[in-house]
Amino acid sequence: MPTAFNFSASPFDCLTPDERQRVRDSVDIAYFREGETLLDPTREPTHLFVVIKGHVREIEGDEVVATYGPDDAFDGRSLVAGRASHSFVAAEEVIAYELARGAVQGLIASNATFGALLFSDLSQKLGALAQRDEVREVQALAMARVGQGFLRPAHVVEGDADIVSVARVFQARRTSAVLVRLDGREGSLGIFTTTGLQRAILDGRPLADIAVRELATQRLVTVAPETLLYDALALMIRHQVHRLVVMDGERVVGMLEQLDALSFVSNHAYLITVQIAQATDLDTLEVAAQRITQLISLLHRGGTRVAQIARLVQELNAKLFERAWQLIAPSDLFAASCLFVMGSEGRGEQLLRTDQDNGLVLRDGFDAADLDDACRRFSAALARFGYPECPGGIMVSNPAWRRSVADFADTVRRWLLQPTPESLMALAIFVDAQAVAGDAALLADVRAAIQGLISADDVLLSRFAAAVDSFPESGPSAWWNRIFAGAGDDGDIDLKKAGIFPIVHGVRSFALQLGDVTATGTAQRLDALVAAGRIAPMLAVDLLDSLHFLMDLKLRSGLAQLDVGRPASGVVRPARLSSLERDLLKDALQVVKRFRTLVRHQFRLES
Repeated sequence: MPTAFNFSASPFDCLTPDERQRVRDSVDIAYFREGETLLDPTREPTHLFVVIKGHVREIEGDEVVATYGPDDAFDGRSLVAGRASHSFVAAEEVIAYELARGAVQGLIASNATFGALLFSDLSQKLGALAQRDEVREVQALAMARVGQGFLRPAHVVEGDADIVSVARVFQARRTSAVLVRLDGREGSLGIFTTTGLQRAILDGRPLADIAVRELATQRLVTVAPETLLYDALALMIRHQVHRLVVMDGERVVGMLEQLDALSFVSNHAYLITVQIAQATDLDTLEVAAQRITQLISLLHRGGTRVAQIARLVQELNAKLFERAWQLIAPSDLFAASCLFVMGSEGRGEQLLRTDQDNGLVLRDGFDAADLDDACRRFSAALARFGYPECPGGIMVSNPAWRRSVADFADTVRRWLLQPTPESLMALAIFVDAQAVAGDAALLADVRAAIQGLISADDVLLSRFAAAVDSFPESGPSAWWNRIFAGAGDDGDIDLKKAGIFPIVHGVRSFALQLGDVTATGTAQRLDALVAAGRIAPMLAVDLLDSLHFLMDLKLRSGLAQLDVGRPASGVVRPARLSSLERDLLKDALQVVKRFRTLVRHQFRLES
């Protein structure tokens, strides 16, 4: 009887101890020669297979639609349906566990998550995983440390400073508390807050005659950066204070405000928003940009769904870009322009920072003498924040992407009337444009000028949609046939090329054909297409689930690369994925394959 069954592989990792024992009592080991059929539509399924060694191909007609390797389980759907829809053939010598049908049915009955992960569709699998992730997120927050939160600067004043001077520090530094050097010694500190200011006003003496040390609280409540955030909140309650002084040994690190600690627990993004809004220079914004990446990592590893992370990132990046443009552009230029972002940033599907894709619409007739300098400084600032310059020059520092309303509208019309591969690429990028700063009506005016021109031209739409096949998936190098290609570059999969781009561009093409879709996000476009009857509701669910899974996998890979000092590439090596991740990847790429076929049919693309 086998005893080394791998219960860390999906879907068996969700079983209870009693359920694991049921597996041990019901499992055997089988051997299959290369080319031998394990299961086909002519046989009644009697076992669930779990590969120990070798690979098994799932075949539909003459096409390999999936490959199963070590720790992969198949075919749960056949057990439930009572019949296999495809054939499963050993690609080489295979050793596999055989788990009896009765045991599998008992596990499905007793463990809903096991059943969902074993034979359900992509949406149900992801739903089962989300329940686990919600627990992970709560656990991650419970383990958050003070040093991970938003610490406000600790401003120190001399003890003999008068109250008027300290009030000016409050105003200039946008703070409600300062540390007070009580007797001139470095380590002798007290704290003065707005409560002390109220006491000074009620004292009756002129504020300029009162030294701040007289009203400073001389007992500091301190905390170390490695202290759990929840323990810090408990400390505030115990001492009835609204802030703690964060000390690393004898060094003051900063101040932890009660509101900031609570906000970290309930909404981490709020703290970055405050930092961006209060920034008075690009140095502060650079720190905020780094915090956005840290937030992404924290939320993702805590189990937050990728769609929620992307929405937060879109809002935070928009605030970051807006504040940077406010600090750089003269006030008249800011008021007479609309800064917009495109690509995944415009769709609200950006996660880790990628190349800049932005532009600027100017009010007709407005002439800014320092326009070029401001735009060059803005692009340089974003590069400094970690957003690389676009290799194709799609950014405001390029005069081609900063134009008046009339000029921009004429340019887009030329893209439509005289389409080239370059102009169609520019059009695809521009239709995802989203205003982030300045007068958003200017961008809306450009959209209005071209409204309806695209949807009325079937030939243009066909050429536009053809880009869905920019990265072919068929043939011996098909993405899903290479999931177990082994080590080396040939085994890698570029998730954007394999699945994200075909989904995004296919949905974008359908939205342009519909003509009255103003949304830029893929999810919102799918909602509009379903409402108009252009895409079946279940396909829309599958497409969105697949997109979010691929985004999540790309983010996980990118964070792992950043952890070891490498740039995030968007490439994954399937051999390094868990069995569940490989299973979901195959499901997602099958959805992409079906959708490509629909796009080709709808837009009459050549095969």
